[in-house]
Amino acid sequence: MKLGRNDPCHCGSGKKFKRCCMGSASKQHDQVFDDVETMLAMNPNLSIDELNAALQHKVHDRNNHPHPDFCGVTPTQMANWLYAPFAELQWVTISTPDELSPSPVMRYLALILDEAMNQEGSFKATSKGNLPTKLVKQASELLPEFAVAQFEREISISEFAGSNEDKFNALHYTRVLAEISGIIYRRSGRYHVKKSAQKQYQASGIQAFFKPMLEAAISQYNWGYLDGFEFDVDLRTFWLFMLWRIQNHSSVDQLTEEVVTAFPDLLLAFPTKDYFLPERNLGMLIETRFIERFLQFWGFLIIDQRRVFSTEPAASMVKIQPLLKQTFKFTISE
Repeated sequence: MKLGRNDPCHCGSGKKFKRCCMGSASKQHDQVFDDVETMLAMNPNLSIDELNAALQHKVHDRNNHPHPDFCGVTPTQMANWLYAPFAELQWVTISTPDELSPSPVMRYLALILDEAMNQEGSFKATSKGNLPTKLVKQASELLPEFAVAQFEREISISEFAGSNEDKFNALHYTRVLAEISGIIYRRSGRYHVKKSAQKQYQASGIQAFFKPMLEAAISQYNWGYLDGFEFDVDLRTFWLFMLWRIQNHSSVDQLTEEVVTAFPDLLLAFPTKDYFLPERNLGMLIETRFIERFLQFWGFLIIDQRRVFSTEPAASMVKIQPLLKQTFKFTISE
């Protein structure tokens, strides 16, 4: 995907490309043209065709040479990770694990589907349009079976349990993804499972919906939906780069540093006169939206939330879960 000068910048700042990250691209173009001037000075008799061939060679070399700011990923590889559709991502294999019980999202989806299938394909929603209390209770009872349970505190502040859907973020997130994915829909006060989805579920089980739900999570779901951050950056563009890095070292702090190095223009979305520095604000967005309410909801990793309530400073380290490595296999190295 090629950005025009007046298109919204991919970094999510809300600015036009020409007012944001285009400057970084222009610097790379300037370097290429500097090389051309050097070639002309050394070979003044080059024809236009020869010059174009040399220029294409230079651009190809630069685009396919590991870039230190990208932790060794080439610009060509990074462009694929940033802009390619889910089905066309390269240098990574995305698989559906055989066992999805460690994933809160997929367990909650199974509860929703089972409830509907037991009632001929649909069940009654609450007057507010939420999932019924019975289903919420069943989902809450699953918490001890998840790895994140070791870090959970009380239900009132838990992401993975609640007395109703409004107070149960991971369950609400799952229901929203199921609707976005076209698996369920609400009509006449009831939640229905689409006929095609019923057939898929009967034929292939919950595995049939793993990739559609995952694709919806990274391409259609609004990552800022469940929080109230004043400053916004669309981190979805960078999800695969961030996933590769966090899988490599498990450090949220190091991940933030790597994102800032690779995409420094992201910091332009944050005011310099805010209480926190732009880097700190970006780090909080990454931890909340990418780590806690994406990877942790899916069961790909866990992070110790108890440190938030501790008076002692603690590093933001995650524990990678087997499900992540079963799902994502990168064929790229530093």
